Amino acid sequence: MEHRVTCPLCEAMCGLKITVSDGVATSARGNADDVWSRGHLCPKGASLQQIHHDPDRLRLPLVRWRSGEHVQVSWDDAFTETERVLRPVIDRYGARAVTVYIGNPVAHNLGLQTYIGALVGMAGAVGMPAYYTPGTVDQWPLNVVSALLFGGMWNAPIPDLDRTDHLMMLGANPSASQGSMLSAPDIMGRLAAIRARGGTVVVVDPRRTPTARRASEWVPVHPGTDALLLFAILHTLAERGWIRRPPHLQDLVAGLDDVVGLAARFSPERVEVATGVPAVTVRRLAADLAAAERPVLYSRIGACTQEFGTLATWLVFVLNVALGSVDAPGGALFPKAAVWSPMFMKPPDQDGPGWRFGRFHSRVRRVPEVLGQFPVSCLAEEIDTPGDGQIRGLITVAGNPVISAPGSRRLDAALSGLDAMISVDNWLNETSRHAHVVLPGLSPLERAHCDDLYWMYSVASCVKWTEPVFPTRPDRPQEWEILLRLAGAVLGTAVPDVDVRAMDDLYTQGIIHTACQADDTPLSGRDPGEVFEALDGVGPERMTDLGIRVGPWGDDLGRRPGGLTLDEVRRHPDGLRLAELEGGRLPDVLTTPSRRIELLHPLLEADIPRLVSRIDRGRDDLVLTSRRHLRSNNSWMHNVAALMRGKDRCTLLIHPDDALRHDVADGGQVEVSTIEGSIVVVAEVSDEMMPGVVCLPHGWGHGIDGTRLAVANAHPGVNSNLLSPPALVDVPSNTQVVNGVPCRLRSRREPPHASAR
Repeated sequence: MEHRVTCPLCEAMCGLKITVSDGVATSARGNADDVWSRGHLCPKGASLQQIHHDPDRLRLPLVRWRSGEHVQVSWDDAFTETERVLRPVIDRYGARAVTVYIGNPVAHNLGLQTYIGALVGMAGAVGMPAYYTPGTVDQWPLNVVSALLFGGMWNAPIPDLDRTDHLMMLGANPSASQGSMLSAPDIMGRLAAIRARGGTVVVVDPRRTPTARRASEWVPVHPGTDALLLFAILHTLAERGWIRRPPHLQDLVAGLDDVVGLAARFSPERVEVATGVPAVTVRRLAADLAAAERPVLYSRIGACTQEFGTLATWLVFVLNVALGSVDAPGGALFPKAAVWSPMFMKPPDQDGPGWRFGRFHSRVRRVPEVLGQFPVSCLAEEIDTPGDGQIRGLITVAGNPVISAPGSRRLDAALSGLDAMISVDNWLNETSRHAHVVLPGLSPLERAHCDDLYWMYSVASCVKWTEPVFPTRPDRPQEWEILLRLAGAVLGTAVPDVDVRAMDDLYTQGIIHTACQADDTPLSGRDPGEVFEALDGVGPERMTDLGIRVGPWGDDLGRRPGGLTLDEVRRHPDGLRLAELEGGRLPDVLTTPSRRIELLHPLLEADIPRLVSRIDRGRDDLVLTSRRHLRSNNSWMHNVAALMRGKDRCTLLIHPDDALRHDVADGGQVEVSTIEGSIVVVAEVSDEMMPGVVCLPHGWGHGIDGTRLAVANAHPGVNSNLLSPPALVDVPSNTQVVNGVPCRLRSRREPPHASAR
């Protein structure tokens, strides 16, 4: 039997056909009839059935015995044990002694994504000060800049790949990521199409990535200096009179002249040494952008996770405005999502006009919050530092911070000292091995799926609904039900006694009430009771039905007869393609206090002196950067045998000149050290790295006692976060710096075998 599904593993949202025979998923292949992806498929999607059948994937809960061994138990026993370990912490210390870590897979899981707000929101309402996510070692600068410039933390334009004639990408490698905050099937094919129609693709990156190899030009830049390069380009545009002020932006932009004034001190000649980009190259890059009819700039994780990640991300949008590219065909356009999500609302705690930061501080390091979060590296010190407010209970949801958080050695040790740790996770991994209780979720083929967030960054407006391929046992709770039980526990109800249906109604009514009271939502001004009564069903299906019905093509809860509902979407297993990417949306999407693009904000301007001081600081002898691979997704795809085939991917990339200077041989062992620690890894000498920069992949470091990951443990690699200093952050966004970390090398004349210490 053949099932049509949407792959939930990344932002590409490709349609697949899953073949099932005798209860076994035998293959996954691209669905040529899918209205969005038209048959496109990557190796991760092709392995979806292997994830489902992974013998290490947990089907029943685990409870940790006193010996440290995890044993399988019933769901009733697991909920009883959750109550036993969690209740004393809450009763004695309050909710402020408990926190939540939300992993990246949550964004790709309908049940977790729609109901994580219940756990975090209710815990916050009774005293939890902050929660933690990989966002602060990922895309937080984009969220900060989006909030300040456009009014919403998930509201930013994307490059119009199919019409641009000049694309400049910084810190982006879609050959590996399949697109990041830019959803499009076969992005590499689209980049090839730009060149085929006579356009240009320029990649700015310290590494000649597979994306850069297929571009028109690779511009190597010293890690952490993208903001200097971008300011120098803006300086050149202004100096030559190349700033564009098209009519469609005339009354919708504030602060452009102020930012141009700031660029005066960043001439190409002044930043040449710091960036490693010759002044003549900077001026040519600016000239090429100015000469293009439809230019656009795009940056991603490599630009975010550096010393000046917020300024670099900000300046990409500044330049798009200065080139007249925002809201113009071929430039930077705002997609129209078919499904409205509560994520699109301004959080209720951000009351008043604009956005506020630093409303409270972390207990130990006194770091100001940014969008409700502290740097993820604060988690370890908040757990292991005694005193009032010490974290004693932790709930992790589909996350593995022992691998993904800077300063992970300290966090690994700190987790073992928690009074209560509950993990909602499908594997016993490097983090969940510390949990008192592990509550497993469902495989991607056991749950329904519908994307909402990533349509906010897509090159077309579509909507798709996936039915589960495999049924689950009636007594097995859904992931959203697990989250509601934990939320109820934080509010004071014993975990086994939580009325999940009542909690579901309470949570849904709370979201509806907030949306009806807020500005700039499709429910603004409506009666919350009437909205709730108009909905049927429970859980994520009810929430998705709400999102579809109040979306641009929805039936508006009955007010727009013939509009979309979830039932109607279900009748189209290959999805519905509703509109193509278009301009002219700017007046409708801006939610800033002035209803204009507000290019300058005190938070950004205050960081300029720090950037200026970087110019004369000089370069470090060697700096470390991060990378990912098409066949990997952070730390959670390494237990799939098909994705682990081939040569060792966890190697240190190093330029031949640096290898010669440090007596490092290709395939030999090398010790990499930073102020945080050291690891030993196999070297891979390659001129794809610019001199002075070495590169390790993130997401590795398996092979730890107590885990049950047979395939991953056979290919352990090394944990790059053992080298990431916790205190090294991009100041405005609190984002951890993992690109541009000063390091040292020492050759190890031993048989090549990666290890960590």
